[in-house]
Amino acid sequence: MTEVKPDVIINDRINKIHNQIPAQVNLVAVSKYTTTEAIRAAYAAGVRDFGESRVQDAKLKQTELADLEDITWHMIGSLQSNKARQAIAKFDWIHSIDRLSLAEQCDRIIAELGKSPKLLLQVKLAEDPTKSGWSEAELIADLPQLKKLANLDIVGLMTILPIGLDDEQAYSVFSRVGDLAEKLRSQGWVNIHELSMGMSADYAIAVKAGATMIRVGNQIFSGYSHQN
Repeated sequence: MTEVKPDVIINDRINKIHNQIPAQVNLVAVSKYTTTEAIRAAYAAGVRDFGESRVQDAKLKQTELADLEDITWHMIGSLQSNKARQAIAKFDWIHSIDRLSLAEQCDRIIAELGKSPKLLLQVKLAEDPTKSGWSEAELIADLPQLKKLANLDIVGLMTILPIGLDDEQAYSVFSRVGDLAEKLRSQGWVNIHELSMGMSADYAIAVKAGATMIRVGNQIFSGYSHQN
C-alpha cells in the first residue's frame, strides 16, 4: 500500500484550523513527535511556528531544516535546569518558565549569551498534580523578584489544562488566565500580552477565552509520527 504523502493532508488540516480561529491568533504546530518531512509540509502550508518539548530532538530538526530560515522555534515542554542554556541558545520562544528559580537561572544565562528568547510564565490555575506552574497567589508573591530580572523578555502567560474538564470548566480556567494577565498589566507588566493556551482538544474554547497562541499537534500531524 502506497504511503500517503503528508503535503495535501496536512495542508487541508491546517486550513481547517485557520478557518476556525481569528487571523490574529498564532498557530504553533506542535512538531515534537513528527518527522521533518511533515514539518516541511506544514511549512509549505504557511506555518512558521513549531513547538518542541525536548532540546535534543529540536536541535536535530533545526539542523535538518536549516534551509527554512524563517521558522520560529518554540520550547513548549517542561524545561529542566540542566537544559536551560541549550534551550535559550536554540529557541526563539520558551513557554514553560514555571518557577522563580528557573527564571533566575535564565536571567543569568541570557546575560552571558546575549540572546534573549521571548518567555512565557507557566501558570496552573486548576489543581493538577501532574502539571507544573505558578498558582495565581504564588505568581503575585514572586512578582517583585521577577521584576529584578532585567534580562528576561517576559511577554505573556501559558497554561495547560488538567485532563477531564468539561467545556464550561475549561472556559473558566482559560478566562482566569486572561484575568490574571490583565491584573499583571494593571501592576505595570505592560508587555504581558500573549496567552498561550489551548491544544488539539480544546483550542476552540481557549480562543473564545482570549488565547493569542494555540499549540496544536495531533490535529495537524496525526499519522505522521517518527514511527511511521
